[in-house]
Amino acid sequence: MGEYVQVQVAVDDRDRAASLARSAVGARLAACAQLVGPITSTYWWEDRIETAEEFLLLLKTTGESVDRLTEHIRAEHPYDTPEIVALPIEGGLAAYLDWIAAETRRSL
Repeated sequence: MGEYVQVQVAVDDRDRAASLARSAVGARLAACAQLVGPITSTYWWEDRIETAEEFLLLLKTTGESVDRLTEHIRAEHPYDTPEIVALPIEGGLAAYLDWIAAETRRSL
């Protein structure tokens, strides 16, 4: 995974999404989390096509923190198989990327 990563996660409820965002940022696993939505998702689940209203979280983190963030999301997420997709950030404002690294650095 790249040095900087955006992780996207869909959640079925705004309050749950906000809680997940706050817990990930509070644990310093993500520098920030943006909550988008509602969105409409259409997907296969248990041999049927489903459509549901969801909320999308976009979390900014580092490649070093992405595995811990993924485990945190799995532990807190209400779905059996949550959407957790990590996308490398290929570039951006250097000061912003430095901020992501600083905010996700573990406290000693």
